[in-house]
Amino acid sequence: MDNKEQYKVRKEPFYQAQRNEVALYEAAYAARLPVMVKGPTGCGKSRFIEYMAWKLNKPLITVACNEDMTASDLVGRYLLDAGGTRWLDGPLTTAARIGAICYLDEVVEARQDTTVVIHPLTDHRRTLPLDKKGELIKAHPDFQLVISYNPGYQSLMKDLKQSTKQRFTAFEFDYPEASVEAGILSKEADIDPGLAGQLVKIGQAARNLKGHGLDEGISTRLLVYAATLIKGGVEPRDACRMALVRPITDDADIRDTLDHAIDTTFA
Repeated sequence: MDNKEQYKVRKEPFYQAQRNEVALYEAAYAARLPVMVKGPTGCGKSRFIEYMAWKLNKPLITVACNEDMTASDLVGRYLLDAGGTRWLDGPLTTAARIGAICYLDEVVEARQDTTVVIHPLTDHRRTLPLDKKGELIKAHPDFQLVISYNPGYQSLMKDLKQSTKQRFTAFEFDYPEASVEAGILSKEADIDPGLAGQLVKIGQAARNLKGHGLDEGISTRLLVYAATLIKGGVEPRDACRMALVRPITDDADIRDTLDHAIDTTFA
């Protein structure tokens, strides 16, 4: 297996389109435009990118960004070994060389001085300078850069600079409509549509509390977790408390409110 093939998405990921985002992404990829995907936690951003990589039959290299990530973590560094030093490409450099989709997940978690290294890849230059190596990489014709982040966690200290934002086309994701979300749960966890609808009802109740005690509502991902537990034989109320309530809040009043919603739903 060559370097490109190991990054291919072999099996079709399940993704339920909400609008025309698939066609729009295909148009962006055809022009090799960089893409920004915005939306709340667990709403399907990463699944969408994985699905598009599969649909386009392109390799996908994903980087989970964090505050300790340096530019060298993205582009590469020299390593010491028995024979002296050798250069090791980082994930961004690898993607640019082989023509992969490079997906920087939750990019605002990275330091701003780190994300600046992506700028030359997002305009007409499509280049990546490796200063430590004295090399200028011309991106492969198939290369595309994709970033994602959650605007709900924006702050003055954690936000993208305008000079970065305005290098990207953008998609704005949200949690699906109730009927669509219920269909996703039914498919993902192989549960009855009626049960899926009950779980979605609880999720919507929690989302109504966003800004009133909750920083973020219950994600579609957590609803799938609850459905999976129930499918595995866990009692629905226990599964919901474990997967939907305890992970998102330590506030006793909010917890009691959501527990009551669960008890009402599964009375």
